[in-house]
Amino acid sequence: MTETLFKEVHYSLGGLINDIGLGRIGLPDIQRPFVWANAKVRDLFDSMYRGYPVGYFLFWQTGAEGVETKVIGDANKQKAPSLLIVDGQQRLTSLYAVIRREAVLRENFEREHIRIAFRPQTGTFAVPDATTERDPEYIVDISEVFAQSTSKCIREYLKRLKAARDVSDDETELVESAIERLASLTNFPFIALELSQQCSEEQVADVFVRINSEGKKLNQSDFILTLMSVFWDEGRTELETFCRAARQPGLAGQPSPFNAIFQPDPDHLLRVDVGVAFRRARLEHVYSLLRGKDLTTGESNPENRAKQFDKLRDAQSSVLNLTYWADFLNIVRAAGYRNAKHISSVNALIFAYQLYLLGRTEYGIEGFKLKSAIARWLFMSLLTGRFTSSPESRMEQDLAELRELKTSDQFLARLAEVEAATLTDDYWTKTLPMELATSAGRSPALFGFYAAQTLLGAKALFSKSPVVDLLDPPAQGQKKALERHHLFPRQYLKNKLNIDSVRDINQIANYALVEWDDNIAISDGPPSAYWPEYAKRFGDEALTQMRTWHALPDNWWNMSYGEFLAARRPLIAEVIRAGYQKLT
Repeated sequence: MTETLFKEVHYSLGGLINDIGLGRIGLPDIQRPFVWANAKVRDLFDSMYRGYPVGYFLFWQTGAEGVETKVIGDANKQKAPSLLIVDGQQRLTSLYAVIRREAVLRENFEREHIRIAFRPQTGTFAVPDATTERDPEYIVDISEVFAQSTSKCIREYLKRLKAARDVSDDETELVESAIERLASLTNFPFIALELSQQCSEEQVADVFVRINSEGKKLNQSDFILTLMSVFWDEGRTELETFCRAARQPGLAGQPSPFNAIFQPDPDHLLRVDVGVAFRRARLEHVYSLLRGKDLTTGESNPENRAKQFDKLRDAQSSVLNLTYWADFLNIVRAAGYRNAKHISSVNALIFAYQLYLLGRTEYGIEGFKLKSAIARWLFMSLLTGRFTSSPESRMEQDLAELRELKTSDQFLARLAEVEAATLTDDYWTKTLPMELATSAGRSPALFGFYAAQTLLGAKALFSKSPVVDLLDPPAQGQKKALERHHLFPRQYLKNKLNIDSVRDINQIANYALVEWDDNIAISDGPPSAYWPEYAKRFGDEALTQMRTWHALPDNWWNMSYGEFLAARRPLIAEVIRAGYQKLT
């Protein structure tokens, strides 16, 4: 019989919490210190309160000093960790955070206290909201129960409850029993499987991947981040630090990745890393490469692993270069996309950044030519949803086309060939108008229209203010500076034309960008009533230009609704095409 690498150990929750507090149990760097959503923590406490089993933990006995670890909660611990959490970290971190009332790190890289409410009369748990905050029958934060003596907690709760209403002796007994039961959860039993100290870090990483691939499905990027934690922890830390900084304004005058267009997650930038380093998009292949596996022979060795990580290091130094990052974001703006809300595919940004870095660092393309080419590519890929369906397969195919290219001219020519093959005359005159026949709020075609209006210097309908200034205002009030206005107002369609389908009312071709005060003033009037009044603001030339920018057909205000939609869609496609041609 094969000797197992683990043993079974029994713990109480209180014992686990105490060991974490002392520092005996720590968090290895094969996992990030993120915790569940509060609703999931609520369900965990509810299951324990009912006496249900809630899973096991997998620990690793380190048995040696020098293993790099993260600790849970306060970093000032009395002991160095001798047990590291391999599986169950989300569960145990959440329990520790509530019972010790310590702030935890969220996925947006901000620290927050987890608050769970409890109603003793029914033994139910809830995520606090405005209702529970006002309801004296709830203990708003169960951390209070674990932070003080049970008798004191019961006295304070009953005092608040009796101030609000009468409480019978039977209810008093029920409350006392429920709070005592909650407090006794520190005695809740857990089983832990402890990996032997003979396990190497690579074996521990492999166990983690195997367990999670059989249970909760993780992305391939999670597997690669696991390997990075074992063999190049600094690289993973750099990714996480960069992503956190991209979400938070930096100090005035200091370089920072912060921006309003792209706030990446670590796995986003990891994809850029591997695309630049290996010209690969299928992360399962990259995972094998980083383990030192030869994709041809299937054999693995440490030398191959070291070489592949060296490639990844070189690529990441470019990916996280703030000069390159800022230059790329300016290209996105130059393509007409000014904020994250109008980016329909993060994968398109990821691939465009890969192309930019390859063109800059591998092919040495002149800045002006490269920026122009990437802007056109990005506009094309966002408009057509190139990386929306099966993005990994599409990226792999596109990267494969680049592997054999030797010169900058070949690189630029390849991008131009793909654009020409994608944005054909049939696409502009047939496919795109059909794609505009939708009410989807996040349609790539709709955002392409906004980008094109930005590129063409269009002004908002009935306004002298450029669309670009209103899409990206210096300050945001309670009303957006620019709003989508129904050219045939919603209530007019419902009440006068008996059109009440949301899909019909919210057609893309029924929208135009107007300033918020004009949107309010137009209200529910038909186009035949409000258009002549607003048209008086402008001369014939300005009015013609405005109708061109906003793709409004001749005499549109007197058309039937169906005729108007059919006539406007090809005109919107023409505006989008004009925006793309502006980039060329």
